[in-house]
Amino acid sequence: MKDFVIIGHKALTTGDFSLNDLPGSAGRMDILCRCINSALFLSHGMRRDINVHLILLGEPDPGKIVRFNGEELRYLNPDERSSGSLIKKALEKVATDFETRSTPGVRIRRGGLEKLMQEFIDDNRNIYYLREDGEDIRDVNDLADDAVFVLGDHMGVTEEEEDIINKGASKTLSIGPLSLHSDHCITIILNDLDRLEQPKND
Repeated sequence: MKDFVIIGHKALTTGDFSLNDLPGSAGRMDILCRCINSALFLSHGMRRDINVHLILLGEPDPGKIVRFNGEELRYLNPDERSSGSLIKKALEKVATDFETRSTPGVRIRRGGLEKLMQEFIDDNRNIYYLREDGEDIRDVNDLADDAVFVLGDHMGVTEEEEDIINKGASKTLSIGPLSLHSDHCITIILNDLDRLEQPKND
């Protein structure tokens, strides 16, 4: 499995938001919804080897992780409202230190970036931090099959978060010299991984 971690600094942490106003009522939940769709959807199918971890840090109850697992996922359509609805259902569950399933392939628990990063480190996962000044991803030919990619939202990452990431990151990678939207970054990363993996299938 490959994992994408997206930090949602303003994303609401209860299900009390309108699906008709994901940017405003839900603390830019629209950004996270677009990341889900970019990570999981193909033109006529879904990537089943992907986990998307949304770290929700907004009010009123910050510190929740919602995980979308492509292998088990059901009821997701390629639009923001659909993914927003699944997040909303997850947030209606009581979050504990252990994952609780809300719908097939979607789980919620308590936690934040430090906890999630430590779990990846303990599992000896290869963690990649995305920054404009990192090593060009197209110059890296040995990206791990179990890669973990960490991205910020429209606010980027804080210095404290960057310190946490850098403690466990295998490399800092760049997909280009300009700052891009998180969902666009995910699309480019997956395209580069597809290109790397293609010779194996010939």
